[in-house]
Amino acid sequence: MFILGISAFYHDSAAALTYNGKVVAAAQEERFTRKKHDPAFPSNAIEYCLNYGGITMDQLDAIAFYDKPYLKFERLLESFYSYAPVGIKSFLKAMPLWIKEKIFLKRIIREELDKLGKFDRKKTQLLFPEHHLSHAASAFYPSPFDKAAILTIDGVGEWATASICVGEGRSIKILRELHFPHSLGLLYSAFTYYLGFKVNSGEYKLMGLAPYGNPNDPQTQDFIQRIKTHLVDIKPDGSICLEQSYFNYVVGLRMANDKAWEALFGFPRREPESTMEPKHCNLAFAIQAVTEEIVLKIAATAQSLTASENLCLAGGVALNCVANGKIQQSNLFKHLFIQPAAGDAGGALGAALAAYHLYFEQERNKLADIDDMQGAYLGPEYSDLDIEQCIRKYNAVVNKYDNVEQLCEEVAKLLEDGQVIGWFQGRMEYGPRALGNRSILGDPRNVEMQRKLNLKIKFRESFRPFAPAILADAAKDYFEINAPSPYMLLVQPIREKWRITTEFDQGQPTAVGISEQLKTPRSTLPAITHVDYSARIQTVTEDSNFEFWSLLQAFYKKTGCPVLINTSFNVRGEPIVNTPEEAFTCFMQTNMDYLVLGNYLFDKSSQAEWSKKITFEKD
Repeated sequence: MFILGISAFYHDSAAALTYNGKVVAAAQEERFTRKKHDPAFPSNAIEYCLNYGGITMDQLDAIAFYDKPYLKFERLLESFYSYAPVGIKSFLKAMPLWIKEKIFLKRIIREELDKLGKFDRKKTQLLFPEHHLSHAASAFYPSPFDKAAILTIDGVGEWATASICVGEGRSIKILRELHFPHSLGLLYSAFTYYLGFKVNSGEYKLMGLAPYGNPNDPQTQDFIQRIKTHLVDIKPDGSICLEQSYFNYVVGLRMANDKAWEALFGFPRREPESTMEPKHCNLAFAIQAVTEEIVLKIAATAQSLTASENLCLAGGVALNCVANGKIQQSNLFKHLFIQPAAGDAGGALGAALAAYHLYFEQERNKLADIDDMQGAYLGPEYSDLDIEQCIRKYNAVVNKYDNVEQLCEEVAKLLEDGQVIGWFQGRMEYGPRALGNRSILGDPRNVEMQRKLNLKIKFRESFRPFAPAILADAAKDYFEINAPSPYMLLVQPIREKWRITTEFDQGQPTAVGISEQLKTPRSTLPAITHVDYSARIQTVTEDSNFEFWSLLQAFYKKTGCPVLINTSFNVRGEPIVNTPEEAFTCFMQTNMDYLVLGNYLFDKSSQAEWSKKITFEKD
């Protein structure tokens, strides 16, 4: 039974193909269109999935869309009615779009699918599971658990903004829901907006900024108290109530009431790209701390309701890997599984799996104690012929290695010498994280590497941290982590023995700026250690990614260090690269030193005369 899952028309559109409940292929539309967070119908992603699966549209048994558009429309109408006449301008702006597109979404989906190939509409059913059910299915069905609590938290689906479910066998039962307009995801996004970042893409920047805040600064504690007193009422079970007079997302065009927030916090909304001051860092710390408190309360409620030792997580808030780390540290659950494509992109996979197990009532077929996400390596892959076509197009100079071992030995030498490597292998990752197939790599021991990568290669804010990829067997020696973290979705502290104590420790009250803090190493692996001694960890095994594991092994053998910086192969404002040509283009337009495509090694100094032939827009 082939089922195609689709998410579209909000942000991070994607498609996923399953066969008998197993994921065959999955990818976001942005990787093909090169429009970051592309919300368009995922025609390219669907075409890829079908081609990879070796099928045509008429061989599909069902097509599942990740939410129910009519319920969304009901929520929109009821929300505007409840607040009328406030928001009339927004209502008049939204209605034409909804009437033209969203109300007739089923017809639009069929028309778009027809462009990809004809199919029998009586045979191939079009299904619409609810948004949070799609999230829950995306987390539970690929997990290694027969029974688990399931926690989904995001901005909003139809009405639900968070849910607690229990999964057992092929069934998922919803136990509790939090409904719009009360939403942890929207609360966090409101702070994303107020601190000058872009909603639905800048939340991870807010998370990265938070550790620069000072928890012992009276201002920070005052911010926390004001958030909990004026903005959000937190119940013991983790449910929340937001004071809507401070927010505009229900009937307005902005997340927050700027004047009310300025009166509450004592400073205006930060303009994008403007100087980051200590007060901004303190406010980021405050909302991150409040978010973690709420998430832990909800997780405790989930454990109480289900009595399960296993927890599955999905929804956009499940990408808050700091909060995930706090759940792990709490020992509420023995085992965690976090869907690597936890946001709306993962809803495509969840919709397909919900259709298979719930609508068609097909049992799960668990054969192993590992998850079914195949390392999240579910996107396109390219052959040596594809790479050679790129080489010929740009008349590039390249060395080809006979085997992975020889290649990794050479690349390990380059990394030890302080070179930055673009690393392109196998199938592209599904979800927002590069996990060793579309990655930029560097030596974490180099004190200049974080700044070099941020400003000269990624073209992004200097404060943003980089993640370590580490040989799984060595992870416990370097980090306070007691379980695998294959998808880079857990933040944990680096162990004391690797730390360097500084005058800027968070335990000491100080109001220094970001630039001063960045200059001071926090550990013997300074490029991957954040200012609070934490790191977002990826554990790598031989079975999960042989090529990447081989490189880590070669670097470990050469240097005694089993860790590499692993950041996504893209620049600011661009999606992660998909094709060999995109990788080569990105390589030539940045200060990367070397590029690896499969077993081919490109030296930047040999390509300099060709850089003028390539154009690459930067945000």
